[in-house]
Amino acid sequence: MRLGGLEAGGTKMVLSVGDENGEIFATTSIPTGRPEDTVPQMVKWFAVRNIEALGIGTFGPVDVNPDSQTYGSLLETPKPGWAHFNLLSAFKNGIEDKETGEYIKGLKVPMKIDTDVNGSCLGEMTFGTAKGLSSVLYLTVGTGIGAGFSVDGKLAHGMLHPEAGHIRMLRHPKDKGESVCPFHPDCFEGLASGPSIEKRWGKKAVMLSDNDEVWEIESYYIAQALTDYIYIVSPQKIILGGGVMHQMKLFPLIREQVTRMLNGYLKTPELADMDSYIVPNSLDDNQGILGAMQLGYEAARKKESN
Repeated sequence: MRLGGLEAGGTKMVLSVGDENGEIFATTSIPTGRPEDTVPQMVKWFAVRNIEALGIGTFGPVDVNPDSQTYGSLLETPKPGWAHFNLLSAFKNGIEDKETGEYIKGLKVPMKIDTDVNGSCLGEMTFGTAKGLSSVLYLTVGTGIGAGFSVDGKLAHGMLHPEAGHIRMLRHPKDKGESVCPFHPDCFEGLASGPSIEKRWGKKAVMLSDNDEVWEIESYYIAQALTDYIYIVSPQKIILGGGVMHQMKLFPLIREQVTRMLNGYLKTPELADMDSYIVPNSLDDNQGILGAMQLGYEAARKKESN
C-alpha cells in the first residue's frame, strides 16, 4: 500500500511516502512556519504522489479523539499561529493558499492523527528495537519534551494523550536556570529541553559536549522523569530520542541515576540489564516518519473492515 506520513515538528515538517513494510520511496522537509504558510505546501506535495492513506504524528497538545468535534486540532500550543488550527481537517477538506489565493483540494484518503512521540513509539514497535513488546515508552528530548506510551500493545490515550513533558521536577541543587515553559516554572520540558539548555548555558547542546556539569544536570532531570514513568507505566523498554539525546554520554549517566533513584525498590530482569532497558532509538531517526505511515496504514485497514 502506498502510504503518506507526516512528522509535524516544532522546527520542521518531514513528509514521506512509503509502504507498510517500512520502505520509504520519497521524502522532503519544510521549515515549520505559520500554518497558512506551511500547510498548503504539504497538501500540494502529497496531492501528486498517489497516496492511499495518510498518517500524521504532530507536536501537541492535539485532539486525538475521533469522536470529538475538534478531532485533529492543535490545542494550547505556544507555537505561534497553531493553537486551535485543525491540521487533520486541512488535509482532509482542503485549505486556501493565502499567497496565491488558490484553494487546494483535500486528500480523499483514510487519515489518522496522533502525537509525534506516539508515532515514534509506534515506529519502534513496528520496525525497531521494541518490536514484539506490548509495553513501551518512547521519550524525545529536543525542541520540546514528550513521551509516547504503549500499554497492552496500544498507544495510550485517555481524555487526551499523555503530556509527559510537563510533569513537575525537583530542581538539581546546581541549577539556577529559569524554566522556558510559558505555562510552568518547574516542569520537565521547561528545565531540560534543548531551548532550556541553550538559555541556561548560552550555547546549543551540541556545543556543550565537554561541559560535564551540563550533562550532570540534564541526566538528573531525565532520570527523575524516567523513574516516575517506570513506577506508573512499568514499560518493558525505554527508548530515548530527539536532538539532545545525540549526546551519547547521557545514556550511562541516566542509567546510573535511574538505578540510584529506584534504590532497589523494583527488581525485574529488565531493570537488571539497564544497558538493554534504556536505549537510543534504532531506526536512524526515521522512527517518527515510519510510525506516521503506520498510522495511515491503520486508518486504511479500519476503513476496509467497516
